[in-house]
This record gives sequence, structure tokens and C-alpha cells, in this order.
Amino acid sequence: MRLGYSTITWGGVVGDAVGVTSVKDLFYRANGSMERAIADIAAEGYEGVEMFDGNVNDYADRPDDLRRVLDDNGIVLVSVYTGANFIYDEILPEELSRTERAADLASRFGAEALVVGGGARRASGTRPTDYDKLALALDKVADLAEARGLHACYHPHLSTIVENPDELETLMQRTRIGFCPDTAHLLAGGGDPAALIRRYPDRVRHVHLKDFRADPFGFLPLGQGSIDFSDVIAAVREIGYDRWLIVELDSYEGDPREAARISKAALARLLA
Repeated sequence: MRLGYSTITWGGVVGDAVGVTSVKDLFYRANGSMERAIADIAAEGYEGVEMFDGNVNDYADRPDDLRRVLDDNGIVLVSVYTGANFIYDEILPEELSRTERAADLASRFGAEALVVGGGARRASGTRPTDYDKLALALDKVADLAEARGLHACYHPHLSTIVENPDELETLMQRTRIGFCPDTAHLLAGGGDPAALIRRYPDRVRHVHLKDFRADPFGFLPLGQGSIDFSDVIAAVREIGYDRWLIVELDSYEGDPREAARISKAALARLLA
């Protein structure tokens, strides 16, 4: 397993305002300098980075700039993260068009994984058919990723229709896409991250690590919350997972590089 870090911590997650009226242009972004983020991540000893689709899209017309930043820091782009509602028939083609662009960019810059979140909760309440719609969309995502040499994986997320273990099982029975366990979201949704990794041993394609505190609610650097990462690491080893472990911390009150350093030290202890 190799260690990577997401650039999300440098500025936190935002979205494009144009997406309010143009679904095809609604990208995720970290609202900070990607050049600084990549340099900081590399300086703390990580080998790879994950970036949002919007941040990678910023380099679409100047690809050499991103390649130079990565090469200068001796680091690789591991994965690109995107997401969509995936349950509304009329806008699904627009969302898949944007997802396809994310996959194109991921492949262009040498990434190996496309990570997706989504599955909207309706104002009127979730319908049983929403899981069928989400599963069908995710199978299409898997197809377009695989056509570009990527492996696609689904990231359960708070505020979507896949928060808790039962919802995850409902989805996993219906789709063939890979699974990206996020330790903090799984615990916050009422699950046991290590147990869920063991539950889907053949589906885990990518792993997000962050710690979690229930009261007051917060996502934290590794070792600063309540997650048993010893069991998480044991679980990924038991299932034979040999890809990337990506620390994906949404935000940090101090210097984001300090958060990366804290989590790197925790990983060093866990993997020793």
C-alpha cells in the first residue's frame, strides 16, 4: 500500500456557482492553491495526491503546468473525485457528461482511480426506486472509467441516500462499481469502518482515511478522534488490498500541512 493525501484540506470543498443553472458545469473544487497543496503533501512524505474534478479541470488547457508541479515534487496524481445526484432522469445525461470529462482528465494525467459520491435525498423523501436509479448510473460511471483504464469506486457520504450500512447494502446489491470506504463518513453514518471493509472484500478499490469526533461533530487528522485505525489497517490487509491509502480531511483550523504531518505520523505508527 502507498500513501496519498487529498488536496481538499487546502481551502475546503466548494462548488462552481455556474452549476446552479448549468448542471454539466457543476464541479467540485478545493478553494486553495493546488501548487502549494501538492508541494506540502510531497514535503510531508506522501507519494500521491487526490484532486477534485474542478481543480484538475483548471489545468485542461495547460496540462504541462500540472505535470510540472507533480514532477517537480516527485509525486503522482492518484485519483480524481467527482459526484452527482444520479437519480433524476432528465439531468442524468448532463451529469454523466461531466463525469466523463472527469474520467478523461484523470486518464490524461495518469491517475488510476475515479472516485464518485452522490445519490440525492429528495425533499419529498427517498423513493425505493432511487437506489435502482443510482445503481444504474454508477454502472455507467464504471463503464466510462474502465474504457479509460481507470477503476471507479463509490464513496458513501453523509447527506446522500447512502449514509448507513443498510443503505450501503441496498446499493451494493444493485451495482457493480467498486467501493471506496471513507472511515469517517462510515462511522458518522452508524457503521463500523473495519467491519464494512471486511464485508465487501472484493469491492474495495480505493480507501479514504480521516478520523471522526461525534460531539462536537468534526472530521479530524488520524489519531485525534474515535476511529480504531489499527482495526481498519488490519481489515485492509486481511482482504489483500494493495493500492492507495488516501487521507482525505475536509478542513483544518490550522495550517493544512500540519494536519498532513499529524496523519502521516499516525500512519507510520500504524503501518510499522
